[in-house]
Amino acid sequence: MTDATTTAPAHTTARRAGGRDGRRTLRAIPMASFPTLVREIPVYNLVPDEAVELIHDESLKILEEVGCEFRDDEAIAMWKAAGANVTGTRVRIDRGLLMSLIAKAPEEFTLNARNPERTVRIGGRNSVFVPMYGAPYVRDLDNVRRYGTLEDLNNFHKLAYMLPALHSSSSICVEPMEIPVPKRHLHIIHSALTHSDKPFMGIVTSKERAEDVMKMSGIVFGENYVKDNTVVVSITNCNSPLVWDATMLDAMKVYAAHNQPVICAPFALCGASTPASAVGAVAQVNAEALAGVAFTQLIRAGSPVIYGQFMVAVDMKSGAPMGGTPEAAQMMYLMGQLARKYRLPWRTSGFHVGSKLNDAQAGYEANMLMHAAILSGANYIWHVAGWLEAGLCCDYSKFVTDAEQLVGWYKYAGGVSFADFKEAMAAVREVGPQGHFLGTQHTLEHFEKAFFSPSIMDFNSFEQWSAEGAKDHATRGRDKARLMLQNYEPPKMDEGIAEGLRDFIAKREEVLPDTVN
Repeated sequence: MTDATTTAPAHTTARRAGGRDGRRTLRAIPMASFPTLVREIPVYNLVPDEAVELIHDESLKILEEVGCEFRDDEAIAMWKAAGANVTGTRVRIDRGLLMSLIAKAPEEFTLNARNPERTVRIGGRNSVFVPMYGAPYVRDLDNVRRYGTLEDLNNFHKLAYMLPALHSSSSICVEPMEIPVPKRHLHIIHSALTHSDKPFMGIVTSKERAEDVMKMSGIVFGENYVKDNTVVVSITNCNSPLVWDATMLDAMKVYAAHNQPVICAPFALCGASTPASAVGAVAQVNAEALAGVAFTQLIRAGSPVIYGQFMVAVDMKSGAPMGGTPEAAQMMYLMGQLARKYRLPWRTSGFHVGSKLNDAQAGYEANMLMHAAILSGANYIWHVAGWLEAGLCCDYSKFVTDAEQLVGWYKYAGGVSFADFKEAMAAVREVGPQGHFLGTQHTLEHFEKAFFSPSIMDFNSFEQWSAEGAKDHATRGRDKARLMLQNYEPPKMDEGIAEGLRDFIAKREEVLPDTVN
C-alpha cells in the first residue's frame, strides 16, 4: 500500500501561517492524493456459487420471458439488428446474445485525470472513492440547510481536490440552483475541471448536454485524445422495474460512442420498484443492469462500462427510502459476486445514509455500508462524502468527516503489512520487561505512519475537550472544512485551455434558453 504521507507536488501545497495556527493548518490540510486503492484483503462471498447461479439464471429468464423496455427508436433498431425479439419498445434478449455482448466489455480500464498523477484504475482489485452527486440542498458552514449554489459546488470540488482519499471530484455534488437548468451543466463541468485536477463525472440529462461535456473534455484533454481515452465517467439509471428511457439511452450513446465509461445502475427502491425481497430485488436489478451493459456494446464493442446498482429498502411504514440497512449490505455482497462472475468492473455506494444530520445514525449507516462495499470488492465506490437525507442534502461537515474515515478504510483494505515485523520484534528485545517503546528507533521511524491518525475525531481527555470548546463531531467537521477552504490553492491549468472553456460556455449560453421547454 502506498503511504498517505508522501510528499505533495509543489502546486498542491497550501499556504501556511506560522506558530500554533500554522501547525494546526499543517495537520488539517492534506499534502498528497492517494493512488488507486489496491485491495489486499479477500472479498467475502455471502452465498455459495449455486445461489449465484440461481440468481443469474432467473435474471436471464426475466430478460428472455418478460423483457425490458428500451424507449428509444434508435435503440430499438439496434436491438432488432442484433437479433433480439422486439415488440414495440419491449426487448426480449436471448441469453446467448446477452452474454456474448457482455463478454465484449473490458474487465479493467484506466480513468485518466487532467493531472496524470491523479489517474486511477477501475476494475480487478482496484477501488476508488467518489463523492456524492445530485443534492438540491446543502447543510452549510453555519449548519443551515438551504438550497445549493454555484459557490457551494465550487467549494465541494475544492474540498474533493484537497482530500487525499477522494479519487474523483464527482460533478453535481450539489445543484447550483440559481443557474437556469438548460445552462447549469456548463458551470457544473467547468467547476469540476478547474477547481480540481482529479477525474470527474459527466452529465446525462440530455443528449446535447452529454455532447457539451465531451466538447469541454476535448478542450481540456485534446479532441483526439478523448476519442479513445477514458476521461469521464457518467451515470445512467434504469427506471426500475425494467425501463431504460430515452434520456438515459441518449446519454449512453454519446459517451459509449466516445469510448467513455457509463455506469449502468438501476435505481431501485426495494419493496416499491422491486419485490419486497432482497434476493428477488437482486435478480431483477441484475437483469436491468445486464441489459444496459449489453446495449453499450451494441453502441461500441469493447467500450468500458461499469456494472452497478443503487438499491435501498423502502420503509414499509412510511414509504421512505432507507440507507444503511443490513439488507442494503447483503444486496451489495450479492451484486459483487455477480460482477465477478461476469468479469465486470462494478459500482456501489458507500455512505448513502438516510440520517438528516452528521450524527450517530449517519455513522451507523455508513459503517454498515462501507464494510459491505469494501468486502464485496466494489471498484467504483460512490456517494462516499457529504451524503445526507437519502441524497437530498450535501453537508460540508460530513463531506470532510467522511473523507477522513476513508483514510481509515484505505488502510483497512490495504491489508496488514509485515514489512517492519523484524524491526518491531527487535524493539521488543531492546525494551524488555517494564520499559516503554516511545524512544526506540523503531518507534521514531514509524510513529507517523504506523496507525490511522485522524485529525477531526477527538481522543483527548474530557477536560482537554471541554477546554477546547466541547465541540461535537459535526462542529469539528465544519471547522475543518472552513479551514481547508481558506487555504485552498487551485491546480494549475494552461491559460489557453482556461480561456477555451470560458469561450465555449459563453457561446453555448448565447443559444441555450433560460427555461426548460
